[in-house]
Amino acid sequence: MDDILIKAAQLLLSLSILVILHEFGHFLPAKLFGVKVEKFYLFFDPWFSLFKTKKGDTEYGVGWLPLGGYVKLSGMIDESMDKEQMKEPAKDYEFRAKPAWQRLIVMLGGVTVNVILGIFIYSMIMMTWGKTYLSAEDAKYGVHVSETAKQAGFKDGDRVIEIDGEPLPKDYTYATITQELLLNEEINEVTVENNGQTRTVRVPHEFAQKMLASGEKSLFTERIPFIADTVLPNSPAQSAGIQKGDKFMAVNGKNAEYFIDFAKTVQDMKGEEVEITVKRNGEPVTLSAMVGEDGKVGVGNKPITNFFELTQKDYSFFEAFPAGYNLALDKMGGYIDQFSLIFSKEGVSQLGGFGTIGNLFPSAWDWRTFWNLTAFLSLILAIMNILPIPALDGGHVMFLLYEIVSGRKPGEKFMEYAQLAGMLLLLTLLLWANGNDVLRMLD
Repeated sequence: MDDILIKAAQLLLSLSILVILHEFGHFLPAKLFGVKVEKFYLFFDPWFSLFKTKKGDTEYGVGWLPLGGYVKLSGMIDESMDKEQMKEPAKDYEFRAKPAWQRLIVMLGGVTVNVILGIFIYSMIMMTWGKTYLSAEDAKYGVHVSETAKQAGFKDGDRVIEIDGEPLPKDYTYATITQELLLNEEINEVTVENNGQTRTVRVPHEFAQKMLASGEKSLFTERIPFIADTVLPNSPAQSAGIQKGDKFMAVNGKNAEYFIDFAKTVQDMKGEEVEITVKRNGEPVTLSAMVGEDGKVGVGNKPITNFFELTQKDYSFFEAFPAGYNLALDKMGGYIDQFSLIFSKEGVSQLGGFGTIGNLFPSAWDWRTFWNLTAFLSLILAIMNILPIPALDGGHVMFLLYEIVSGRKPGEKFMEYAQLAGMLLLLTLLLWANGNDVLRMLD
């Protein structure tokens, strides 16, 4: 329960930051252009709000429904669907009375702030923590591969050394390789090395769709030897006599030399007694242990730095901003490339809602991870909001561009129907995504 609360708190804080700054991106240019802002809300407030106060013409508040936020601009057809105001003649302070180019800037303000925020956060992460990663070249024990990857011809212990005949760049990680294989349909083959032998794996057609349909989270996971570093008090491991420094070898005779193999094996043996073979002082020792109902025995592995040489790149204040900018562009480019996958049959079935987003956050508070995810979510929010769907910023931008090019405003009735259709579409997607979360919990 504590884990869930910590994840929920991180999600709520992250979304609050993003929503407030996104809406401020609309609020600021609206005020500069003399548009009356009637409301500025974090979260939605149907029927009632948790908090509200009025300053000048604007009511500031916090709603009870945490699905976003909004600024209500006078004289604009928006989520409020305030038709009565639109029946009256336009007033100078209303949104609809302003030139199209000013209205365009106001509508692009939120997306602009989210992009700038993503770049800024990534830049600050680079300056504060730098970039630490395990390159594919340095993952000397190879990888554990998913079932989809096995079907394509990859094997546990493989080390990727070339893609389409080109050696891997020094900074490539297995996350980078996964992204390449899923998003770059032009890749034909991958060269791997395993136990001193090299071979070529042909990338099958629709590899990405097969991965999505499988529901697997990753193609490759770096293999890490399992050497006991921490034995939890009153745990099955302590009762079995496992000691710090024991090197795990097998579970019920099945190879468990690497942490991921051990974890996967005991996860399927909840509440069962198992025979664990470890190497202690160079000699094999077999111990009996009861696997907990959580699928664990209570042993912590040695830190990853005991097995690998991680690459650490530090950035000065002036180096951090170009690095943050380039990282933000890479993240946005990768997300945009995934759109064809997201809206495929397999992708739609894998859509997730707030539960899926919340699970991205760690169960223990970690500021580096928090800011990394917040930066990424800020960029996603920008991309999703600029889609040409009525009820989103992109829908308003689409109609404003039409007005600028044609010199004619779309009719107010048309705008009302378009807004309603967009809201229904978004509500459907919201229910679908969060419904998928519920079904996953029930599985």
